[in-house]
Amino acid sequence: MLSFWMISLRAAELPATGTNITADNVAQYANYLDQPMIELIKKGDVTIEVGASFSIPPNSEFQKQTEINQGLTKIDPGTGNLSNYHGGIPFADAPDKADELAGVKLAWNMRYSYGGEASSVEPFIWDYINMQKEKVERTLSFVGKTFRYKHRIMLDPRPEVVKNPGNLFSALYLRAKEPFDLTNTQLLVHRPEDDSSRDGTWLYLATQRRVRRLPSGQNTDAFLGSDFMIEDFLGYNGRIKDMNWRYLETRELLEPFFRYDQITLEEKQATPDGFKFGLFHGQGGCFPNVPWQVRKVYVLEAVPTWKDHPLSKRIFFVDAETFIPVAGRYYDRSKKIWRIAIAAFAHPDHHLEHNKGSGVAIPSLISMIDVQARHCTTLKMKTLINDGSVKQSDFTVQSLRKKGR
Repeated sequence: MLSFWMISLRAAELPATGTNITADNVAQYANYLDQPMIELIKKGDVTIEVGASFSIPPNSEFQKQTEINQGLTKIDPGTGNLSNYHGGIPFADAPDKADELAGVKLAWNMRYSYGGEASSVEPFIWDYINMQKEKVERTLSFVGKTFRYKHRIMLDPRPEVVKNPGNLFSALYLRAKEPFDLTNTQLLVHRPEDDSSRDGTWLYLATQRRVRRLPSGQNTDAFLGSDFMIEDFLGYNGRIKDMNWRYLETRELLEPFFRYDQITLEEKQATPDGFKFGLFHGQGGCFPNVPWQVRKVYVLEAVPTWKDHPLSKRIFFVDAETFIPVAGRYYDRSKKIWRIAIAAFAHPDHHLEHNKGSGVAIPSLISMIDVQARHCTTLKMKTLINDGSVKQSDFTVQSLRKKGR
């Protein structure tokens, strides 16, 4: 009888679809919000609309790889490196706090979550915003691309590219289109399959017209004056071994997953093909203006292993269905909250026709909010998953030089 009452009480506390969570009623729904978000809502910086929950069925081929390979992948307790990984989510079982490796397993699940083999983002608009003055200080336009060299399931060559002398797992590329002073500034990141190897990171500065390889420490500098570090890209763009990982708990939290066909769209910045971005709202326009839904998340702590890191720790909220880090907290060296990340993902089957059936939550609206400086950087993007126009040749140092001319 007691257990039935508890279940009924929990159901009564769930925020109903259509509920608008504001400073007046946030205490009622505090169990479904992270504390820093509660504080922002209390201050009147943002409100949250509750949307209907839905599932994002995983890519069927990726799910097949997950099922076939479960139990085969192992972690070296000393180094944290993987062995015998062949595809899919390496550790699909729910994390167990009694397992000392539960945290690093979740980190590897984030690394290998499925986002496609060759994806593109264009347009990719960054706004630098003074929250206090509610003023956009600068707007940048980029082309973004990602590419997987290994564990490919949808695009040829499969299961991996033949010419891969660096034994790379993936690569990331950015090229600035606007403003004029940054045009053709480019970033290239190579991620090796072997986590003990250092990432290769190169920056082509348009003003200097040359390629410069970045030392590992510069991955934690502000990227082009934004609130993002290179290490922040894709949720976490660093080596697994550079953090001590700890699984903290499993929670049900409101997270910004939405249907693109059910949100208000921006009318002023439609692309030539008619695509329209979603909107931001709240203080300064720093928060994705989409419905949030209750989803199961794994709370994951990452503490840097090197003392000169600008962060004392990160907290990731990893979506339990997709293993995407959908939100995060970042603490400065004095262990005070510094930044909050919020990533809004669209259901692929209600997005662009190209993305339907991909089984990939579509990154659409992202915020990095500096709560100390009252500043934010917002990203809005038109994302194509498994874009056949993205080629391996786009991810070479030679390509940086060629496109920079």
